[in-house]
Parts: sequence; structure tokens; C-alpha cells
Amino acid sequence: MKKIAFIAAFMGLAVGLAGAASGQSAPRVEVTVKEVEPFIYCCLTHKGPISDIQNVIGQLILDMQTQNIQPMGPMIGVYHGDPTSQQPDAAEWEVGFPVIEQAVFQLPLLKKQWIFKTVAAAVHVGPYENTPETIGQILIWMDANGYAQNGPVLERYTMDPSQAAAGSLKTDVWIPCVKK
Repeated sequence: MKKIAFIAAFMGLAVGLAGAASGQSAPRVEVTVKEVEPFIYCCLTHKGPISDIQNVIGQLILDMQTQNIQPMGPMIGVYHGDPTSQQPDAAEWEVGFPVIEQAVFQLPLLKKQWIFKTVAAAVHVGPYENTPETIGQILIWMDANGYAQNGPVLERYTMDPSQAAAGSLKTDVWIPCVKK
């Protein structure tokens, strides 16, 4: 049940992601290119504004509990395209959790695989709603260092938001990349 309580704490994540930006600029982030292992994850996909995230996370958690699916890592968000340049209703994204490869589940849950091995990575420190600033810094760094984006943005929410102040939350941000 502790895992379920931890997962439920991510409902607070929805409030942060759906909220307005604080107006403070993000501190400079250290960007590195690193190799990551592919993994299988269980998710719900969504097309629409990020303000829908609270409902999508709630449905994800309910469906995983109902189907007795155990997460094997922190919650992730996968954002297709550039959510900052799209119309909010056209944004495509998903929320989910890594699971064991043998996991079997039913719709509306989907089984997907993160296949991207080379990523430009940084740790965002602060409220979830400010992660687009960190993503922007990563993209600028990539362009300046001869890399091109090669897949969707992934955010790994590595801290329990009910146990930390919004200003100290840490989120791993990965952007798949290739050398130009």
C-alpha cells in the first residue's frame, strides 16, 4: 500500500503542471549527453491541454490499481512535439510508470517502450510548471553543441511531491538526440 500512497501523492503533480508559471526564470541547468537503458512502461495517452493532467493521472492510477499493475519506477510524462508552440488542445502527451516487461494489461492502459538510448539530460529543480524553461535550455544547448532532437521529451518525477516543497522538487528531463 505504500506504493499506492506514493503514487497517489503524484496527484499533487497535476496541480503543479496545470498551474500558471511563477514568473521566475529557471536557474541555469547543466546539460549532459548520456546513454540510458530502454524500458517498458504502462501509460494513458491524451490529446489536449496539460490542464487535463489531474484527471489523466487519476484515471491511470485507478486503472493500474484495478488491473493490479505495480509500477517499477517513478512516474513519467512523455510529451510529443513542442507543447509550448502548439495549441493547447492539440498537445499530445502521456503519463505512465515503468513496468516489468511481462506485464499484461487491458485498455485504456497501453504498453509502450522507451527506445531512445542517447539523450540530452538535465535535472530541473523547482515547480513542475516551470519545466518548459529547462526544456528550452536543453534545446538551446543541443543546438549550440551540434545535436538535434530525435524523439519526444520525457520527464521523470523522482520525488514525492507531498514530501517536498515545490521549489525543491527534482525532475529528470531527457530529450532524445543525435549528432547533426
